[in-house]
Amino acid sequence: MLVIEAILALKGLTIQQWDALYTDLPNRQLKVKVADRQVISTTDAERQVVKPPGLQEAINDLVKKYKLSRAFVRPSGTEDVVRVYAEADSQENADSLAYEVSLAVFQQAG
Repeated sequence: MLVIEAILALKGLTIQQWDALYTDLPNRQLKVKVADRQVISTTDAERQVVKPPGLQEAINDLVKKYKLSRAFVRPSGTEDVVRVYAEADSQENADSLAYEVSLAVFQQAG
């Protein structure tokens, strides 16, 4: 904590100003039931899909449709589901992105 205070002092920021620099974006988390969760494999701290081929590209194309958006998928460790996380500039867009990514997951791994 002392390091943070030192950095804030050097930058001339109060804790309130520092806190105001970050804003949570609206998000949605969904689960997609699949026949075999091991069909999906991820890398980069579960931020990139490596299997099946084409799924990450489909997710990237969907993300491009929405402002300030990103989306991740990861297979559950215990059940045959794939977890989908999406965020965007509005709740409506986050919901739409999560739904569209879920469809892509189901089409390629369902």
